[in-house]
Amino acid sequence: MSWPAYLELHRCGELVDRAKEAERLLEACRVCPRDCLTQRLQGETGVCGVADQAMVSSYGPHFGEERPLVGVGGSGTIFLAHCNLCCVFCQNYEISQQDEGRMVSAGELAVMMLDLQRMGCHNINFVTPTHQVPQILRALPIAIDGGLQVPLVYNCGGYESLDSLRLLDGIFDIYMPDFKYGDAEAAKRYSKVENYPDVAKAAFREMHRQVGDLTLDRRGVARRGLLVRHLVLPNALAGTAEVVRFLAGLSGDTYVNIMDQYRPCYRAHEYPLLARRPTTAELEEARRLARAAGLHRLDGYC
Repeated sequence: MSWPAYLELHRCGELVDRAKEAERLLEACRVCPRDCLTQRLQGETGVCGVADQAMVSSYGPHFGEERPLVGVGGSGTIFLAHCNLCCVFCQNYEISQQDEGRMVSAGELAVMMLDLQRMGCHNINFVTPTHQVPQILRALPIAIDGGLQVPLVYNCGGYESLDSLRLLDGIFDIYMPDFKYGDAEAAKRYSKVENYPDVAKAAFREMHRQVGDLTLDRRGVARRGLLVRHLVLPNALAGTAEVVRFLAGLSGDTYVNIMDQYRPCYRAHEYPLLARRPTTAELEEARRLARAAGLHRLDGYC
């Protein structure tokens, strides 16, 4: 198989067919698990705030991502505007829940990918792509015809549609989802979504089926596979014990970043249990739970 995987799909014409199939999901929107049935091709917007054109906040090399993505050239991040989640503590709320972004054509999105490759980035990292899968697939053939040949990263919130993910099989080499919650009630309260843990678990199984455990090249740069993020919340709100139990069951070689970056942002101060940073003891307990579950590829703590 060619690498990145999407090159082979483009050669045989399958990539264009996938893009057309994804486009149909926009008619009465079923791109994400909300299944809101919004007529996005007619210019309507649902919870995600995006109609039929891609919306981008910014793009450029990023050196603050996980080590396997950054290497020496950085991860080529494209920050897509808006989100299918409504996290009350979002650190990028200006992008995800307000109107910081601009509509771009498929050609413009393709140019961004090629610019990042020319800058020496190791990959193209789509940040919050869930609600813009059809728009990405529209732009990708144009970018490939322009010479794109670095891996694609699907950097998402974990609340994913299996129909959308199956369209991405053989297109994305690297999946990097958040596993935000092990508890459905916390997800409903703080991110306004139903059945988050069950939806996320099904998505991670599909991602792992497609790409397997994370593999690195001789430079330590990610080549293919699954990399999971888990943000530790105060007062055990993230349900870390259930998160790591599931991930270890998926594969003991799952690469997991137990993240300590939480701070009260956006509307977090309206929720008393979210109104502080996690303590050192809470962070250490999250890492202990991960190791006890059998996970040994913990970013920054191996």
